[in-house]
Amino acid sequence: MRIIATLPTYNEAENIAPLIDEILGLGDEYEALVIDDDSPDGTWKIVQDKQLTNPRVHLLRRIGRRGRGTAGLEGFLNAKNELNADIVIEMDADFSHAPRFIPSLVAPIRDGETDIVIGSRLVKNGGEVGRSPIRKYITLGANAYIRMMLGLSIHDCTSGFRGFSRQALNTLEWDKMQCSGPEIVQEILANAKCHNLRMTERPILFEERRAGSSTFNAKIMLRSLLYMWKLRARARHNH
Repeated sequence: MRIIATLPTYNEAENIAPLIDEILGLGDEYEALVIDDDSPDGTWKIVQDKQLTNPRVHLLRRIGRRGRGTAGLEGFLNAKNELNADIVIEMDADFSHAPRFIPSLVAPIRDGETDIVIGSRLVKNGGEVGRSPIRKYITLGANAYIRMMLGLSIHDCTSGFRGFSRQALNTLEWDKMQCSGPEIVQEILANAKCHNLRMTERPILFEERRAGSSTFNAKIMLRSLLYMWKLRARARHNH
């Protein structure tokens, strides 16, 4: 079985090598695919060097293209079509998504219980570490809004720490997805709902990044939330 962790990156030179090492340390069936937007800090070069000594490390260096959404989509398609992944784990590359939780996302897919697993902060034993109370309230409010807009039953609709079965990879309409930013997370969930894919949640602890700085800001968050109206209209049209 091939389990591919996809890691969209931009300026994660301080995090990427130890993160890859932790993922590969989970077992021989685990591999890492880094999708890097030509990071000025040389993130791609670190991954390229690791490729030379480990065939379980893969790199997509994107020249002239930027964006969390399109990088994520390219990662999914490469893992599905080129690497023939049985399971894909989507996660951030800043250690906010700890590799120790990956086996708990893989297990229900491996056992055939579900098609998609969401690493959730908002179920029992899940949560956030090192974040201010206001950030936690923003997470709760954003998820309540997204659930209402898209008719989703899962709790953590903003989590980018997720597992996908081969069935899900083959069913989701990757060619119809249009989001270029972090709202791709919700677009995939909306598409999965339209195709009646089974989704479940497993608890994780979301932690603040270990090093570097985030590109996420209030403007991006507002744009993502407003995009839910477009996803809602598209879902209604498809039905």
